[in-house]
Amino acid sequence: MSCKKENNQIESENFKSSSSLKSITEELNKSDSKNIMVIAHRGDWRNAPENSLKAIKNCIDMGVDMVEIDVRLTKDSIPVLMHDKTIDRTTNGRGKISKWTLNSLKTLYLKNGTNHKTHHRIPTLEEALLTAKGEILVNLDKCYNYFDVVYDVIEKTNTQDQVIMKGNVTLEKLKNDFEPFLDEVAFMPVINLDDNDAEAKVNNYINNFQPVAFEFVFNDLNSPIIDKFDSIQKQGSRVWVNSLWESLNAGYENDMAVINSDSIYGWYIKKEINMIQTDRPQLLLKYLRNKDLHN
Repeated sequence: MSCKKENNQIESENFKSSSSLKSITEELNKSDSKNIMVIAHRGDWRNAPENSLKAIKNCIDMGVDMVEIDVRLTKDSIPVLMHDKTIDRTTNGRGKISKWTLNSLKTLYLKNGTNHKTHHRIPTLEEALLTAKGEILVNLDKCYNYFDVVYDVIEKTNTQDQVIMKGNVTLEKLKNDFEPFLDEVAFMPVINLDDNDAEAKVNNYINNFQPVAFEFVFNDLNSPIIDKFDSIQKQGSRVWVNSLWESLNAGYENDMAVINSDSIYGWYIKKEINMIQTDRPQLLLKYLRNKDLHN
């Protein structure tokens, strides 16, 4: 692909990873590994529209380990990629996505990060999973409440081993909702460490389920769990933290990393965090590779 900085495209030859999906999956299952896995939030949305096929392809070319994408249902119950409940912000259309059929949505165009219409279309989940198939792990967000519909697509595309679902739910609710799928697709609990019962939730999952990872969010550093990440990894679960914006990580966020990467990403390393979701995957990959913390 063409790689000119002035055209705001990624320089894939500088970031292409030799890692196969198999090696990425093996790394995921090494819960206490010091190598830090990189997750791209809504794909590479700085160089392509968020939740677009191109945003996923760019992540594959960079050597990102996992892409996070958002799933909504159309009026005719087809899973498509869209973060918001409406299409106003990210397309040249308007209204709730649940009021549009797939065929009508396919007439629209996605907007880029500067709010300009592009030539990219809204992808279906099936198109997204086929793009990712054999290349990269996929984290699905916004679709917990209709995961049965989503699972049909996962099964159709035979991507069960690449998908990680997540939700901010108790273990009891998870088993009640997802029991038929828990042996087929990995699940990651989202735990808000500012909640009083956060440590109890974590211990319940560790003792009775053993998730592949925990996604932790926190507005301050008061939770005792923040100093127990290493212990959680040794018990079999990776630790995922979001560097997206300050309310998710007590201020250790991406935009500050542009100014001083060590002050932000260095803190993640110090705290033994080994999965980072980012809106700046190129910056994070370069930083980690310079530290020999990413293949």
